[in-house]
Amino acid sequence: MRIVVQRVSEASVSIDGKVNGKIGKGVLLLVGIEDDDSKEDISWLVNKILKMRIFNDEAGVMNCSLQDINAEVLVISQFTLHASTKKGNRPSYIKAAKPDIAIPLYENFILETEDQLDKKVERGIFGANMKVALINDGPVTIIIDSKSKE
Repeated sequence: MRIVVQRVSEASVSIDGKVNGKIGKGVLLLVGIEDDDSKEDISWLVNKILKMRIFNDEAGVMNCSLQDINAEVLVISQFTLHASTKKGNRPSYIKAAKPDIAIPLYENFILETEDQLDKKVERGIFGANMKVALINDGPVTIIIDSKSKE
């Protein structure tokens, strides 16, 4: 799994002009899933993301985690995170998991995040044409890949 973590002041996702999910201070997670991803990838990523110290403490130092500040989470599926641009000018998405594999993993990622955070996670709809709006705070944007563990 490959995830883009964006620290936000606020973020929302709309589908067909209707807001489907909206958060205040927290993180927007763009989630790309590959065929060989598993529950182990999900557990490692959720643990890493929830404990990552990317929020400022009272001294202005990034020393607080999502859990420390009771931040909110918005999760969006994004197969294009696995785009290969090696050949030609049209990206290939061959590494991205097909819906029969990706949807259950996406749902499990959300459920595990909710379980560990002990709060509802806002979300987009898998495969929908979504409009994502955000105010990137910092900006702080981090890419995490469960295969390379970085």
